[in-house]
Parts: sequence; structure tokens; C-alpha cells
Amino acid sequence: MKKKYDVVIVGSGLGGLVSAIILAKEGKKVCVLEKNNQYGGNLQTFVRDKTIFDTGIHYIGGLCKDQNLHSYFKYIEIIDKLKLKKMEEDAYDYITFDNDPNKYPHAQGYENFIKQLVSFFPEEEEALQAYCQKMQYVCNSFPLYNLKTEGGYQQEILSINAKQYFDELTSNEKLKAVLLGSNFLYAGVPNKTPFYVHALSVNSYIQSAWRCINGGSQITKQLIKIIRKYNGEVFKHQKVNKFQVKDQKIVSVSTKNGEEYFAETFISNIEPKTTLKLVGEEYFRKAYFTRIQNLEAQIAPFSIYIVFKPQTFPYLNHNCYHFKDHKRIWQASEYTEQSWPESYMLSMNIASDNQQWAESLTALTYMRFEEVEKWSTTHNTVSESKERGEDYEIFKKQKIEIFLNEIEKKIPNIRSSIKSVYASTPLSYRDYIGGQNGNLYGYVKDSNNPMLTFISPKTKIENLFFTGQSVKMHGVLGVTIGAVATCGEIVGTEYLINKINEEILK
Repeated sequence: MKKKYDVVIVGSGLGGLVSAIILAKEGKKVCVLEKNNQYGGNLQTFVRDKTIFDTGIHYIGGLCKDQNLHSYFKYIEIIDKLKLKKMEEDAYDYITFDNDPNKYPHAQGYENFIKQLVSFFPEEEEALQAYCQKMQYVCNSFPLYNLKTEGGYQQEILSINAKQYFDELTSNEKLKAVLLGSNFLYAGVPNKTPFYVHALSVNSYIQSAWRCINGGSQITKQLIKIIRKYNGEVFKHQKVNKFQVKDQKIVSVSTKNGEEYFAETFISNIEPKTTLKLVGEEYFRKAYFTRIQNLEAQIAPFSIYIVFKPQTFPYLNHNCYHFKDHKRIWQASEYTEQSWPESYMLSMNIASDNQQWAESLTALTYMRFEEVEKWSTTHNTVSESKERGEDYEIFKKQKIEIFLNEIEKKIPNIRSSIKSVYASTPLSYRDYIGGQNGNLYGYVKDSNNPMLTFISPKTKIENLFFTGQSVKMHGVLGVTIGAVATCGEIVGTEYLINKINEEILK
């Protein structure tokens, strides 16, 4: 029997799952195909030493009532089912530097954000006010960010370079470093990253910042329940290896294990470069295919996952972003073997609302793919388990030690609390999440030529669409909005936004 659907979605990351719900709510027969053993992409969790760790969801913003992600999650019917813990009001993030005893807070609420930083920078209140106003102006310029269809950003907003903006805002290098301290949220590139990427990434956390109790995979579980509620289907261990084309339209996708799925419409939640290759270069204009293939991938992460001995390390309801040198905020990814890691993020998982002791800590830093390229022909996941070899394990152990030594400078007694430590390299992220070279956030956006790095949800094939972090923006909010943009191309953007607004007002 042919498996026939209205919509087939390839990849079960957040963008694919949200798209599935939106279209299933429209009465479409929807199917989601996932290659791995676990659904959810960056929402995946995993267990080490009986402890839950998040792959990519360390905290979420914009989840207070009437804030944008709350509204979108309300429409897809999961907001009331999530177990969340609000982070510290006066400091959901701390920014710290070597040779500086201060912990600079990023606070929730714009007035509070200014209030907390003015105590460190009393002469910079005007700059802080201007920064907050600019952030809100830029964010308000994106219609879907605000559940609107009308209005829209001016071209110049896409062209504002983030580094240039901060250089013009203030001459205080430390303040610039503090405001840019959560740069890890978007892996900023000095001569390219647009200011809107910074604004859209940071704004929702200033609105409100939350942790998922027991990890982000709860979001996946709820999304799949809603997909099934509307008669959608989801299948794992279904790695798509070809899109079948007839008369310039996709007619089906075939999987590694010989299944074939037919549909009227196809949405790819896997990497755009990979998608185009699976369709076939000959079905696209050369300029379009070449532009997508030449997009620059973001840098990848190296992460360590620390399990603590019971009741030895206090739970901290905030994250920390640390830089060795406050003058190298933009250059932290340009490390040398001797200077690595130049920056890192520390984040704790939470298992209960009244948690006093930390069970675990995740530490992330940058790692260029070239460091693990010698093992790039190996693939290792739960569904396709294959060891990379002893030299790879030695490499990981050496990097863990170097990273721990750096963290120990900030938290001197941390090793006495450690029960066990594990690590993920760019290869782990590549194999489980599917991004090119294990990149963090899709492709680098360029303020010098915004349209060159823009990926439309519509492809050059009539019934094939993109969704995921390469469309619009990365992150939970960005990918959710991207899914709405993708589905808007299929059912009508104005119709969809009006329907979302009507439903959440009920």
C-alpha cells in the first residue's frame, strides 16, 4: 500500500513538529519522519549516570502570559502542560571576566535590566536607556515576532551591524562586553552579525527567562501528543535518502529502509544544503543551488556534562557567561590551541521547583570542526552506534581536562563535587542534530548583504518548503516563528496569524 498524506515533514526538530501541529489543525493529513531514535532535534535530552541533560535547550524566553512564545505555545496547545521554573528576576544571566571580581547581571524586565547595570556603570545610564529602546524598536519591527501580519521591518534594520552599533553606542569597553556577554546565544561574527540577530536573541529573555524542569524533551512529548490528537503520524528510524521529483514537483520521499511516502506538500526540517542535494542539483537554478551550498555554517560547540555528588554543590537559578578577556568578546571563537577555551557558558539542569542542590552542570564553549575532522567519516548515534576509536576518546579526555581547569579558576572547589564527566564534540552535534559540521545555529547572517544569507521558507520547487533554524531565526522562539512562516506560505500568512490571535483570545 502507498503511504499517502497531504503533508510529509522530513525531520522532527521543533520546526517540523510545530509545522505538523499547525497543518494538522487545518485538517491536513500530516506525517513526520525522523532518522534518529529520539524526536525533537535540539530539544532532545539524554541520560548520563542516571542524570538528565539537555542537548540544546538551556533556557527559554518570552513565556509570561501575553508574551510572544506564550501565545504561540498556547495556540499549539502545550503551554499549560509544560513544567517550568522562572529564573532569577535580577540576574537570569551573569557575565564575568578574568581579573574582574564583578558579576554583571542581565535582569528580567527592561527597567530592571537598566537598574541592575547602572549600579556598575553609573555614567552609562543614557547608553543603557538607548540600548533598551533600540532593542524593543527592532523587535517590534518584525511582524511575526509580534503575531502581526502588517507593518514590517525597513531594509536598514537588516543592515545594522551589531559590532558597529555597540561601538557607536558607548566607548566603555567593559559595558560593551557586558551587553554582548551572551554572544554565545547567536555566535556573533564581528564584521557580519546584524544587530537584529542580537536583539531577537536577547529580547525574549529580558522579557522573561525560564528553565524546563527535567529538560526540554518534555516540549517534544507534548508536541507529539498534539500531533496525534489531530490524527497526525510520526515515525522514527526513517532516514530520508531521496526526494522523488516528477514534472518539477516532489511526489514522494524514500527512506533508507525502503519505505516510500507520498504527499501533495513536503516540508524539510533538515539542513537546506542537504535537502537540495537529496532532491538533486539538476532541479534548481544554478545560482540558487550555489548560493545555498556556499552559505557559511556557524561554529560548533564542545560541551561537557558534569554529574555532581549528592548535596555537594548548590543549585544556581541563573546561567553564567565567562570570557577570559573582555576585549575579545567577538574573537572568542578565533582561539588558538594555547588560548582555548576563551569563553564558555555554564548552565544547570533542574529536576524540581524547590531545588536546593545541583544534580548537574552543562558547560559549553566553541570548537572548530577542523579539530575533529580526522574522525568525520565516523557516525555514532543510538540508532547507528559505531565507536570512533581510542584516539578520539583520548582527544575528548584531554579537552575535558583543559576545560575543567578553566572552570576551576572560576569555581575553585568544583572538582571535589564532581562524580562523573562526559563530553560532546561537533561530531556528536552533527550526528544527532544534523547541522553541517555540528554548527550551533545554522548559517551566518551578514549585515553587509542581508538577502544573500536569507533563506525563504519557499524553495524553487513549488511544493517543497523549508523550516527550522535556518529559516528566520534559531532558538525556540525563532524556530517556532519560522514554522509559522513556513505554514503561512502553505495556508496563507494573514489567515494563519488571524486564526492564531482569535484562538488565543478565547
